[in-house]
Amino acid sequence: MSDEFAGDLIPLSAPRILVPALIANVGTGPTEAFLEFFAVGLINPNTRHAYYHAADGFMAWCDRKGIALKQIEPIHVAAYFAHFPGSPRTKQQHLAAIRMLFSWFVERSALEMNPARDVRSPKFSRIEGKTPAFETEEVQKILNAIDVSDLIGLRDKALIATLAYTFARITAVVSLRAADYLQIGKRSFLRFIEKGGKEKEIPVHHKLEEVLDVYLARAGLSGAPGAPIFQSARGRKKKKKLSGRPLSRTDAAAMVRRRIHDAGITGRFSPHSFRATGITNYLENGGSLEVAQRIAGHADCRTTKLYDRRGQKVLLEDMERVRY
Repeated sequence: MSDEFAGDLIPLSAPRILVPALIANVGTGPTEAFLEFFAVGLINPNTRHAYYHAADGFMAWCDRKGIALKQIEPIHVAAYFAHFPGSPRTKQQHLAAIRMLFSWFVERSALEMNPARDVRSPKFSRIEGKTPAFETEEVQKILNAIDVSDLIGLRDKALIATLAYTFARITAVVSLRAADYLQIGKRSFLRFIEKGGKEKEIPVHHKLEEVLDVYLARAGLSGAPGAPIFQSARGRKKKKKLSGRPLSRTDAAAMVRRRIHDAGITGRFSPHSFRATGITNYLENGGSLEVAQRIAGHADCRTTKLYDRRGQKVLLEDMERVRY
């Protein structure tokens, strides 16, 4: 299987799946096992991207050190991570990727042992997430700052409102089709496909419903169930139209950051900030952690707690009690 053919089979936009020289030099067995790992062993494209980056970095390091694939031992893996420049969390992820890849090699008889199996990852735990959250009024400020006199402005406002009112990940939002916005009785629902292929349906907040209805009617998407809701644009700046193709995750994230900047809000905010803000706002207004977990699509409530910023606000108020 050639690298070029693998690029067609494996839907990874960047980087392309190229077999590291350390593996390609051994022969077809390890090469095919490497490609199959990313084509078959990993479903989520974001995980595939991150794991490929981790594996490629480790293989390149071994190649520079003159260590052949079948010569790699636990001490080499440990030495690599002893000087790894990333955070403990990043080290954990990269080691997990390398351990999983070598396990795949062993299962496919490409290697006799997994040299990463017994290498211990650094201890790491977090009681609060790193994603910054907006102040409540800042979300509305971002939405109000968007010029909706043209279709692209309406699209952007509808996308950001979806992030704000559903706590959804941006990958799930850009994957929405018109058929995923459905009526059940008198209520509107959105059907998302979240991480791991999990499907969830949640009721639509009335403010989001207003924005989506206007956008879908203007875009002519109400009668096109298979069409992506959030599409890329084509044409000149003043006369841009929807292309019919879904907006990519990276382009959508860039648009969100641009709209945040245009609203005059500074900071290291991202599309994920709407997730942290929504969960915190929901809990501040009497919502339960159990329901927040369900809306967010988390398998464990401890993950939902990482997005709760109420403690940070209380801590800030307490810190202001220090007066000199």
